[in-house]
Amino acid sequence: MVHLISGADADTVVIGAGVVGLAVARELAVAGTRVMVLEQHSNIGAETSSRNSQVIHAGLYYPTGSLKAQCCVKGKHLLYEFCARHGVDHQRLGKLIVATDKAQLPDLVRLQAQATANGVDDLVLMDAREVHQLEPELFCEGALYSPSTGIVDSHGLMMALQGSLEARGGEVVLRARVERVEQSGALFCLQMADGFQLTCRQLVVACGLYGVDVLKALAPRLKTKLPSRYYAKGNYFAHDGRVPFSHLVYPVPEPGGLGVHLTLDLGGQGRFGPDVEWLEVTSPEEIDYGVSQVRLERFYNAIRRYWPDLEAGSLRPDYTGVRPKVVPEGAPAADFQVLSPTDLGIEGLVAFAGIESPGLTAALSLAQLAADALKT
Repeated sequence: MVHLISGADADTVVIGAGVVGLAVARELAVAGTRVMVLEQHSNIGAETSSRNSQVIHAGLYYPTGSLKAQCCVKGKHLLYEFCARHGVDHQRLGKLIVATDKAQLPDLVRLQAQATANGVDDLVLMDAREVHQLEPELFCEGALYSPSTGIVDSHGLMMALQGSLEARGGEVVLRARVERVEQSGALFCLQMADGFQLTCRQLVVACGLYGVDVLKALAPRLKTKLPSRYYAKGNYFAHDGRVPFSHLVYPVPEPGGLGVHLTLDLGGQGRFGPDVEWLEVTSPEEIDYGVSQVRLERFYNAIRRYWPDLEAGSLRPDYTGVRPKVVPEGAPAADFQVLSPTDLGIEGLVAFAGIESPGLTAALSLAQLAADALKT
């Protein structure tokens, strides 16, 4: 058990009650740490964690050895186990990554090789006839089938993480916005938006779109330069009525994202997205979360490559999410950044940056990394 240092308001504070922040807090609480989570909104998971496809990814796409690859593959197993143990709604639907042009067939072979190198060895290459037997309405020249891909109730997952944390004495404080972080001796001083100050011995910054902002005051003391920040919006459109598919359907990946794919919610409702729309904003407060309806025609065109019978007028705006990027448009995709006390040069400080997809799948594995970093 870690004991509260005299003069500190909390042992460990986690800023951000998204899925990663809650997973980290729970991991620390399981180890016996008294932990407090601060969330600026009135609900947990109000931003990135609740504005995604709710997909449990298998770990196919990411460079071998990267944190994305390692934490996704490990996190997938941890997540399925956690959901089963805590009664979180989820389904292993499986997904088809489709080549809609014969020129894309070699991409499927390369993707299977990448997945195998990452430790995902259950993929099946299928020809057009085999795919048609599985999904008669789906058009493609071939596909890669991933049986371990699934979907999860992301809010139910976060509620379960919060419940597990609170059962071990942790707490989540809502409407608690941290403006900046400073240091006073061995303690971190959190300057709150309401004028109050909170002190702690250990600090985990897991506030997604806002992480760089709260750490700016510490920048001169950091060993590592703070990451740059960029924002890429993803628009989602829902389908009116039932879609004739029982698996998730993804196109071959595109720069910046995984293409306009079909996901199914736990009720079987179809949803398409996200696309990639880079935003020119200087702070998260400037983000417009409205669906960009001017992109609707692009959605129809993209979806009809694998579902030619999609009817005109059958899509409606649903919601959007924003990816916290650490590289600009046109740059190669960046890995997750889990900045440890050694990286930052400040004992007791861990910060996350660039936690986009597959952050939901990887959350429990990322939590273990953060907890281990605080032990050293």
